[in-house]
Amino acid sequence: MNPIAEALSRLPDYLGSHVLVSVTALVLGLAVSLPLAIVSIARPTLRNVLLAVTSIVQTIPGLALLALFYPLLLGVAAISERWLGWKFSALGFLPSVLALALYSMLPVLRNTVTGLLGIDPAVKQAAVGVGMTPRQALIMVELPLALPVIMAGIRTSAVWVIGTATLSTPIGQTSLGNYIFTGLQTQNWIFVLFGCVAAAVLALAIDQLLALMENGVRNRRRGRVALGGLGLALILMGALAPTFARPQATYAIGAKTFTEQYILAALIEQRLSAAGLSAVRRDGLGSNVIFDALAAGEIDVYVDYSGTIWANQLHRTDVKPRAEVLADVSAWLRERSGIAMLGELGFENAHALAMRRERAQALGVRSIADLVGRAGNLSIAGDYEFFARPEWAAIKQAYGIAFRAERQMQPEFMYPAIGAGEVDVISAYTSDGRIAQYDLVVLDDPKQAIPPYDAMLLASRRRANDQAMRAALQPLVGSIDVELMRAANLRATGGSNASPAEVARWLWGEIERRR
Repeated sequence: MNPIAEALSRLPDYLGSHVLVSVTALVLGLAVSLPLAIVSIARPTLRNVLLAVTSIVQTIPGLALLALFYPLLLGVAAISERWLGWKFSALGFLPSVLALALYSMLPVLRNTVTGLLGIDPAVKQAAVGVGMTPRQALIMVELPLALPVIMAGIRTSAVWVIGTATLSTPIGQTSLGNYIFTGLQTQNWIFVLFGCVAAAVLALAIDQLLALMENGVRNRRRGRVALGGLGLALILMGALAPTFARPQATYAIGAKTFTEQYILAALIEQRLSAAGLSAVRRDGLGSNVIFDALAAGEIDVYVDYSGTIWANQLHRTDVKPRAEVLADVSAWLRERSGIAMLGELGFENAHALAMRRERAQALGVRSIADLVGRAGNLSIAGDYEFFARPEWAAIKQAYGIAFRAERQMQPEFMYPAIGAGEVDVISAYTSDGRIAQYDLVVLDDPKQAIPPYDAMLLASRRRANDQAMRAALQPLVGSIDVELMRAANLRATGGSNASPAEVARWLWGEIERRR
């Protein structure tokens, strides 16, 4: 399947989910904003507080606001289950709706207040003079006069929500952002462009239909209001019909924010499908988000790495032999969260520092220890997690190393950056095929600051004894060595335009061939 055809095949799912979360958030935002704005007209202090709070919300980056809601709701869900016996999903839809609803409030609040305060006092006095109560005057006179201004705020809010909803992918909500995040990680620029264009077209279509309704309200043309409302209804029904018609998947598969995870999640999905088991993927989740989601039963299975659990969850800074790390991690997962390790895939994907071979030879650098005296004149780039991870803290503590500059960027940009000499060192992954593509050398870690990172299949508590899932995934255990994984990663990122699903099919073919 060519990239455009593949992008089109995913459109019903992505568009329907995007529209559902955007509309729900917008409706919730309107339901809260409009009454608050009306109540605040006669209360200046309340009005100022509301506008100040919603203005502050707008200063928070959209991705940060969305991400903050997940741990908050996860805690609330745990308390609710413990005290009330009622559990709800804290991943995906709910945190996205709440965060986007907050984002939608400022334009509606501000325009409603502006519209109502801008009405000529003489008009209000006339309404009272003909015997209207304050409530009747508000409903029959003031709101109709302010409605064009209010509609302009709703238009702005709708565009903001639709655009920001693309950022909900990292917290497990399928959206048009799936095109963008997947495309960035796999260097599939057609996906990135497709996602941007689809979101822009949707926002413009909604904006123009709301503009038609606004024009109808301003000029008292009911036909235009009805036509705009009909257009909105058709978009909603067309986008949501495939979503509601699709059967609910039985298994949820998680994937982190890099290419290898997309490939392995697609491979798991294909193996479950081959066994007659339906599955859905939650791609682009952060390391802590995805682990918490598995522990809470929000997802059923995903691939993690022993070193990540060792450092992030067990908060261990010592480094033991690989077998001991695996045994300790497996026991901790089982005892703490009921998570089952279904097996190791057979390769290690460790964090490592890497340099261009030519640059490393010129500086005489073979290990991280060799960098210590030179790092003050060098720059290092890492993904957006690396510099906040325990592994980086362990490297700095073990070697006392300090670089001239630390730059954060997406992994797909790190390799071209070091290839072009824009940075001197990067935080690479040992199973990344681009190490060979860019002729990089992985620096030794003589002090063993970085723990081992064996790839492990993890299952949630409720799937720990699921024999059907275990049987479907058992052929993957011990079947992927690091050379095979590097080749698979390179196929997805080396300019061949192969999608994670296509690479996963190739990977399974290689596994079968080697058996």
